[in-house]
Amino acid sequence: MPSPDPDPDRASPTTASRAIRDDLLPHLDAAYNLARWLSRSDQDAQDIVQESFLRALRFADQCRQESVRPWLLQIVRNTCHTKLARDRAKTSPAEMLDEVQASDATAPDRILQRRQDVGAVRSAIELLPDEFREVIVLREIEGLAYKEIAQITAVPIGTVMSRLSRGRERLRELLADYRAEVSDEL
Repeated sequence: MPSPDPDPDRASPTTASRAIRDDLLPHLDAAYNLARWLSRSDQDAQDIVQESFLRALRFADQCRQESVRPWLLQIVRNTCHTKLARDRAKTSPAEMLDEVQASDATAPDRILQRRQDVGAVRSAIELLPDEFREVIVLREIEGLAYKEIAQITAVPIGTVMSRLSRGRERLRELLADYRAEVSDEL
């Protein structure tokens, strides 16, 4: 007969695993969005989120934050950067140029204005350097606070604010070109 647990307040590993899993599940959409923006690929984003979720479950005891959302997004970010670095080592510059040109060629140019605007914003975000794109996505799309972004990206809040400012300015420049093209068409 098994002996009773000497500490009834202590959760069993199975219960703890379920609890962290249940805490993480509501944030999978945010994790996917970040992975998608950073990797620029639906399939890679799915793989990154799956790997990140498994890592989060495996290292759940290391979560020291009040909310698991920034912690999970930090894991997603790190996993994504690791995967991108691995892939870059395998990809030639010519292949990278072909990918960029192919993604530009697939933008819809003769659909409703609203859809064009959304496409232009997405394209502009895609053109941002990684450090600007990730803070823009985390702040403007995921709605995270500066402090949470600083935790996720492992940079000081001042750096987050600076990157956001520079990223927004770069987006304005990119979208000004788009607005000029749209006005010329009208």
